[in-house]
Amino acid sequence: MSIVKKLLCTIAIISLVFVIFSQVHAISGEGSLRVLIREGSQETSGEISNASLRDLSRSPSRDVNGVTREVSNVSFIDNNYVFRNAPLFPQMLFTDTINSWRYAENLLPYWVNSREEYESNKRTTENQISILLNNDILAYYGHPASRNMGILGRYTIEELDSLLSELAAEYELVSEGRKIQKAFYLIYGTVWPRGDIGIIKHDVLMEYIEYGITNNILIFIDHQIGRFDPLDSLKVMLPYLHYPNIHLALDPEWRTLRPMVEIGHLTAAEVNTAQQIIEDYLIANNLPGERMLVIHQFNHVMIKDRADVRSDFNRVRLVHCADGFGNPHLKRHTYAYNALAANMPIKAFKLFYNLGIPGAGYDEPLMTPKEVYELNPRPRIIMYQ
Repeated sequence: MSIVKKLLCTIAIISLVFVIFSQVHAISGEGSLRVLIREGSQETSGEISNASLRDLSRSPSRDVNGVTREVSNVSFIDNNYVFRNAPLFPQMLFTDTINSWRYAENLLPYWVNSREEYESNKRTTENQISILLNNDILAYYGHPASRNMGILGRYTIEELDSLLSELAAEYELVSEGRKIQKAFYLIYGTVWPRGDIGIIKHDVLMEYIEYGITNNILIFIDHQIGRFDPLDSLKVMLPYLHYPNIHLALDPEWRTLRPMVEIGHLTAAEVNTAQQIIEDYLIANNLPGERMLVIHQFNHVMIKDRADVRSDFNRVRLVHCADGFGNPHLKRHTYAYNALAANMPIKAFKLFYNLGIPGAGYDEPLMTPKEVYELNPRPRIIMYQ
């Protein structure tokens, strides 16, 4: 080996030893680090001694400054140890956040993750990545057994897929690089007179679910509630979450004993509890990924105490949909009212075809994909009835 190579090897070894010494010293010294602790939506900060941090890293849980935290909730990000038990939405919609998180996991120099820890970290990351990260969703709405409840009931599944693909191509031309994820939006529970509910046939629903799984199409199932408790109505749909392409929706317009006469409503507390129920079900049944819950609104009465609605659940993405037919000016006005609810940041927009049904409302003229995307904030889910 030449003298130059020997010199370079010596320098490299010295540098490596220095880096290792520096990292060990940082955790073994008697100083302290600034710590950010997040618990739900609450966030506090303070000093933690290196000795306490060293102890924390070596045990499943330790009391840190009087607060017990699990080791799996700590990460090293930008020289801070962050307890990761806070909901990450909407940050996880952005690639930079995910990459920073993964980078932070790789920076932990003080122990090697076990197989179980590795799998847990991997699963947690996958569960936090939103479907809406790089995609907008385009859906056809309706009931397979009714030609009068939307376009979905007027064509076969294969025909709907073909038509939706053509429409998706139009949206991709103006989407500024975002992909278009196709979806079928089925009315699961249809309101009848006096608030009774008709449930879609299981075999019919499964036909759409299985086609969606095979052809990468999401399935939304929407309950119109009627005279029943909205949370009970939601729970009826929960078993379908075992299929990975299923997402849920509640339509408060039809929570009434007099459909077509009065407009129903949901409360903020009910919307929040619905999200908690979905999240608990996903965790209890070890179901991967996130799921969306769509809540429709076109009138101020439809969501009571709207400012109290939460959208910070880990595994549930709340979607606030502007419903209602009319001309573009009226629809923009409805959407602008929904946009005021910044606590529900994911917005959706519904458009209505003229299906030639006497007395039925529709959009005239129908807004173009470019006009839809010019809404502020830009809708992430667009559906056509």
